[in-house]
Amino acid sequence: MAKLTEISWEDFEALGLEAKKPFLELPDGSGMPYHTLFAQQFDRNALEKLCALANRIRFINKSKEGALYLKNVLAHKRAMLYFSQPSSRTFLSHLAACQILGITTGSVRDAATSSEFKGESHEDSVRTFSSYFDMIIMRSPERGLAEKMAWELSNSERPIPILNAGSGKDQHPTQALLDIYTLIRSFENKGGLDGRTVTFCGDLMRGRTVRSLSYLLTNFTGIKQIFVAPKDLQVPADVVMILAKKGIDFEVTEDLKAATKVSDAVYMTRIQDEWDSAKGDSAKIDTSRFKFGAEELALLGKDAIIMHPLPRRDEIATCCDHDPRAMYWRQMRNGMWIRAALIASTFGFADTIMNCGY
Repeated sequence: MAKLTEISWEDFEALGLEAKKPFLELPDGSGMPYHTLFAQQFDRNALEKLCALANRIRFINKSKEGALYLKNVLAHKRAMLYFSQPSSRTFLSHLAACQILGITTGSVRDAATSSEFKGESHEDSVRTFSSYFDMIIMRSPERGLAEKMAWELSNSERPIPILNAGSGKDQHPTQALLDIYTLIRSFENKGGLDGRTVTFCGDLMRGRTVRSLSYLLTNFTGIKQIFVAPKDLQVPADVVMILAKKGIDFEVTEDLKAATKVSDAVYMTRIQDEWDSAKGDSAKIDTSRFKFGAEELALLGKDAIIMHPLPRRDEIATCCDHDPRAMYWRQMRNGMWIRAALIASTFGFADTIMNCGY
């Protein structure tokens, strides 16, 4: 089995994402991640295992006795939430997931409140956290930082898992997991997820949630992906290349209404103007045709759903909020359960939970 201790950082960094996967797995041969860094670590089997575990945790937690049982499962573990990029939902979702499993948590939510303000390197900060905690859940605006920290910790005297809660503009694997979980739950009694049409709309160039979910969808059969965006914000070439290489049916368009008519799921995203190279660049792009409102709602199929990773601005009108097809609030709650499942799996407690008496 490949190990991060057997490869230099330079050689590991140079590998493609799928080639990195074996270096990041649990040592039990399950194929499940130890470090969770990118969507390419999850095949269909892994996704279905995690969704089943999330459902099990969800069911157990419904009773007081079950909830107390879950709080003892990982009561001996501690997790550090190291969020150097602003976040509320992702932070609270991971925090709630830890609380469900009884994990004690600590947090840094602003580098200005840590020793990085004094010039400490990311490596030294993470090594310090690993002295006190058993897992680091990290979110950073710096691309590739979670990977580097995973390699650093694996080659330290105290190796602990890294869970990537968002890195730069490239990956957001746990968001993609909650998105897949939402899709699976939404269609589980309607023929399943295979063969569906999923439309992504908004800022697809810089939206890391789209990049990660688009890849996870390639694990399912017959799914068509439609990308709706202004030309300057359209899906990046590397995503298109992956889909073409895998033989996935996809379409690039600027017509949201036409896409809505044929979609089983419409995944809206906001404009990611925090990544503008100069303030106000995004405001120069006409995004008026890339918003979901009453007209689009009328075109959407009765069994279709609307999704959004949130936060939103005006890309989904509030008139959609109480429609039963609006899944974005349920999507948020799903994140807590699937992240609890991922954390339990990372620590090797998936079978314990699946086979308990509750």
